[in-house]
Amino acid sequence: MRAVRLPFIQEYRDRHGRVRRYFRRRGARLIPLPGKVGSPEFMTAYNAAVATTTVHEVGKTRSAPGMVSAAIAFYYKDNRFTSLASGTQMSRRAILERFRADHGDKRLAGLQKQHVAAILGAKKPFAARNWLKALRGLMQFAVATGLIGSDPTTAFEPAKTKAGRIHTWTETEIEQYEARHPIGSRARLAMELLLYTGQRLSNVIRMGPQHIRGGVLSVTQQKTGTELVLPVHPRLAEIIAATECGHLAFLVTSAGAPFSATRFGNLFREWCDAAGLPQCSAHGLRKAACRRLAKTGCSARRLRRSAGTRA
Repeated sequence: MRAVRLPFIQEYRDRHGRVRRYFRRRGARLIPLPGKVGSPEFMTAYNAAVATTTVHEVGKTRSAPGMVSAAIAFYYKDNRFTSLASGTQMSRRAILERFRADHGDKRLAGLQKQHVAAILGAKKPFAARNWLKALRGLMQFAVATGLIGSDPTTAFEPAKTKAGRIHTWTETEIEQYEARHPIGSRARLAMELLLYTGQRLSNVIRMGPQHIRGGVLSVTQQKTGTELVLPVHPRLAEIIAATECGHLAFLVTSAGAPFSATRFGNLFREWCDAAGLPQCSAHGLRKAACRRLAKTGCSARRLRRSAGTRA
């Protein structure tokens, strides 16, 4: 998983070993950022810091009303953006900040279809899809608030990607991973949680003992807000019982702190590499989980519900 890096963040560890983060931008005061990176608390403070320091930069034509830079700053404060999942905010902000760096001093109304086509055409399919989503969100906000008269992204469809881009784990690869990471290790528990729940990485790192009652796991998906009730597979229950877990999350760092999605994704990548499986990923385990369910006779509708995706 590629880490999403947010600009203007200064991080250091104080004398007590606690990590502290601040928003630092030239010409502006330091603004403390509470919570872990990507959490709702963190993103709310970060969004406010970016909007404040951008809109009030003195003498900057980039921030003048009607300019791309000002529109992005106001979009960050609008509920169309703040109501997005924290991970989605991070990824879209990273794109919009790159867009702002290249075009912040231009008038938003000057963005035409041919400009959008040029931007998307220079990207690989997956990147083009993400850029289109980010730009479309900004343009829809701009139309709704009267900044522009029409959305120049409406003529474009998400770029099609090649089938099979994300590798589905085979049963042999699952066994290979299990052979490298024994029961009782975080690496093994992580794989089993992903495989037996079929959930996204961002949901798995938030699962804990308090979410299981009577052999049933209740989880609210971070991305979609969908509430799921999943029976705990006996094999997964066995792995959980044999592993030292955190009090509020099954998977925690070596210091006992909750994982961020980025940090856990990078660590899971290392675990796969250590097992000799560079082609495998956390998302590929979701596909393997669906394959197993399909073999038991589950319908397409049931598969979507188990994975928490919308029909």
